[in-house]
Amino acid sequence: MARYINPFSDWSFKRIFGQEYSKDLLIEFLNQLLLGEQHITNVKFKDKEMLPETKDQRGIIYDVFCTTDTGEHIIVEMQNKSQAYFIDRSLFYASKTIVDQGVKGQWDYHLTPVYVICFMNFDVDENTPKKFRTDVVLADKESGEVYSNKIRFIYLVMPLFKKKEEECNTFLDCWIYNLKHMETLEKMPFEAQHKIFKRLAEIADSKTLTKEEQEKYDNSMMVMWDNYAVYKHAEEKGIIKGEAKGRAEGRVEGRAEGKKEKAKEIALKLLALNTPIDIIFQSTGLSIEEIKKLKS
Repeated sequence: MARYINPFSDWSFKRIFGQEYSKDLLIEFLNQLLLGEQHITNVKFKDKEMLPETKDQRGIIYDVFCTTDTGEHIIVEMQNKSQAYFIDRSLFYASKTIVDQGVKGQWDYHLTPVYVICFMNFDVDENTPKKFRTDVVLADKESGEVYSNKIRFIYLVMPLFKKKEEECNTFLDCWIYNLKHMETLEKMPFEAQHKIFKRLAEIADSKTLTKEEQEKYDNSMMVMWDNYAVYKHAEEKGIIKGEAKGRAEGRVEGRAEGKKEKAKEIALKLLALNTPIDIIFQSTGLSIEEIKKLKS
């Protein structure tokens, strides 16, 4: 058994960054990610599921959803495989959080900032910048001057972080290195320089898991492996490549109808491979109801 848990399974990611007992890890990581912009001293976790407005609407599930001591909303997502409309999904998350700040009665439209931080544990397509970190803000197209600080996206493409241990010069480098390589490490690096990594080692130590925690971890790893197997099978069949090409063509043509038809085509191919409906939902952006109609 590996010394440390894999931080990229759903259960592990929440254990490290989404619990009261480990929120010091989240705070320290966010402070390094937003170095020079924010200094967070505390966070308050919000419900992981944003309740739907009506009974027939589906809730939104986040990996980590919190507010800082100064009121900023922070959403942290971990995505292990490429997904149709992933960028659109992050826009939707941010937009929903902004809309929910509205109040009944008189309101002056004052908003608190929303940050969406996305760990992307897969390589990006040809239409996305080929770099580890991409910061997206509302800015003037010509001058690049930030127009509003109320919405911010940070995309971290883990496969594009190539630094070796001895090349990690910043605190954030150390964080990313440890997260990326955690499952293969025998000892957590950088503990001498940054005591927070001793804390990370304690939380991530697989030997300290209770029987119940071990079962939850094993189950989350099984889900991650199953999802990866489905993705690779679809890729080998040419479905994923066709999906990426369809998304690129759809962006160029700007036709929502074409995108929808392409998503349905992909869904039908995945259904033919006996892919679970929830995986098709995540991969295509179609609703559960739409997928069930295609299946019938």
